[in-house]
Amino acid sequence: MAHHHKPHFFLLLLVVFSVNNAAVLSYQHRPKINAFDLAALSAIKDSLTDIPGSRFFSTWDLTAPDPCSSFTGVTCSFDNRITILSLGTGLSDSPGLAGSLSPALSNLTELTQLILFPGLVTGPIPPQLGHLTNLRVISLTNNRLTGSIPTSFSCLPYLHTLDLSSNRLTGSIPPGLTKLQFLKVLILSSNELTGELPRAMSAQLLHLDLKNNNICGPLPTRLPLTLRYLSISMNSMWGPLSNGLESLSELAYLDLSMNQFSGPIPASLFSNPTTLTSLFLQRNNFSGGLPVDPTVPSYGEGSIVDLSHNFITGLLPPFLAGVDTLFLNNNRLIGPVPEEYVKSVYSGTTKTLYLQHNYLSGFPLHRGSALPDTVFICLLYNCMIPPVGLSACPASAGRQPSRPESQCSVFSHGGSLD
Repeated sequence: MAHHHKPHFFLLLLVVFSVNNAAVLSYQHRPKINAFDLAALSAIKDSLTDIPGSRFFSTWDLTAPDPCSSFTGVTCSFDNRITILSLGTGLSDSPGLAGSLSPALSNLTELTQLILFPGLVTGPIPPQLGHLTNLRVISLTNNRLTGSIPTSFSCLPYLHTLDLSSNRLTGSIPPGLTKLQFLKVLILSSNELTGELPRAMSAQLLHLDLKNNNICGPLPTRLPLTLRYLSISMNSMWGPLSNGLESLSELAYLDLSMNQFSGPIPASLFSNPTTLTSLFLQRNNFSGGLPVDPTVPSYGEGSIVDLSHNFITGLLPPFLAGVDTLFLNNNRLIGPVPEEYVKSVYSGTTKTLYLQHNYLSGFPLHRGSALPDTVFICLLYNCMIPPVGLSACPASAGRQPSRPESQCSVFSHGGSLD
């Protein structure tokens, strides 16, 4: 009787095998990515498009078995959650993407880096991104994003780098941004931001770039002591330079040019030339004399100091003589050029020296010595006949070799030139 049950037994085995095989096949065809992440990618793709000439989305086949490995710009964790999303390629021959940023980005809950390469993406930055508490890098540069910087970004506890440069963002900088504990790099340059800077910045920032906006008001009284790079050029800031700059001992690059700062230039900005090797204060309203401190160490190769187009008065101090590239033109400096500057020029230590449009009265030449071919010097429109430095002058210096005697005599006696 036992052999009569064998057909049933084999049939049962066949059914079990078929069910298991179907389950295996079903599992194998299931995309190797979190379902919520895949849905988010679908929405992101719907809101963006390749500009003609770009092929970024050509690999985004939503039916692909393994988007984590086949989708351009997608990086996943070991458990197939998206951790890095780079939209666009960033290659010079790729025009980038157009469209807008989808709020569905906030469904990528394990995201640590969000990068949007240059293109023509418009519209606001989704405030829902502030829910992605694992984000460490947000870089959305060189597009046409509008609206304000989401205040929700102040809720990103691990944010290290925020770069929103070269867009069309408006409004003021959320005060909470400059209080984030781990924020090191904040780049908001080339937008249309307004308002004043937060009065206190407690973040341990290394790099702060706010140039080319419409920011107004004075410098904050408290700046991060950790700063190494600070640029606020091309804004509408005013007032004297605050004491907050004096304690920035790590600062290597400072650009406050093209604002409306006034008053004297703090001596502390010249006290550490081996660290602060790039100093740009041109086109402001600084006045008074430059500090005279013979104990200041000398500047080194590659250093640049630009104090041009201000109202700086008095004699040239010797300590700037060793600067590699020095712009002091369009001020109210008087007296002869110190011997230290002449030696630095002839030795090739100073490669560019612009002193035009001042009230300087002499440049002591070294007899029989020729200027190195690598040196550019301009002495036009001072209270002397320039012995050198005619051919190297920029077109903006004009063609008049010297000031009228009447200007020189009035100025040297303390008169007004207005």
